[in-house]
Amino acid sequence: MARNHKGFTLIELVVVVGLIVMMIGLAMPQVRSALSSDGLKRTALRMVGLANNLRDEAVREQRTYGLHLDMARQRYWVGFANMTEEEQALARENARKLPHHVQILDVWFKEGGEVNEGETVILFFKKGYVQPSAIHLGADDGRRFTIVLSPFGGKAKVLEKYVDFENEE
Repeated sequence: MARNHKGFTLIELVVVVGLIVMMIGLAMPQVRSALSSDGLKRTALRMVGLANNLRDEAVREQRTYGLHLDMARQRYWVGFANMTEEEQALARENARKLPHHVQILDVWFKEGGEVNEGETVILFFKKGYVQPSAIHLGADDGRRFTIVLSPFGGKAKVLEKYVDFENEE
């Protein structure tokens, strides 16, 4: 009597699935630590997401928003037109602090040039455009990122280098 030996036994399937689970278990902590330890990239992506959301929110709410950047204290927050003094104080108090090894190097505006100290604001208008600008971030390890905010329609984007707009024209 000939038997058909095609297929896999339950033991073989359990062993293969067990090996796959073990390999994933060993690889995940390394992937997670690589992603979470890159504060510069995480900060840049967070700021891009915030800028894109502010543009959408400005159109939806028909209100001008501002992304406030404090280079002295290395933090940022959101404000909007006609905020009361109490609301401004609360927004400033709840500002998001940058990781200790990440800095706002400067902010470049097409109209006005480079700001590299104190506080500055990038405006997001209710018609859907933003001040043409760029935020330069840096890390202690020497890496530099540029967040480009284009005025019409386009979304903010991250460039993994320092782009000097002053010398491009």
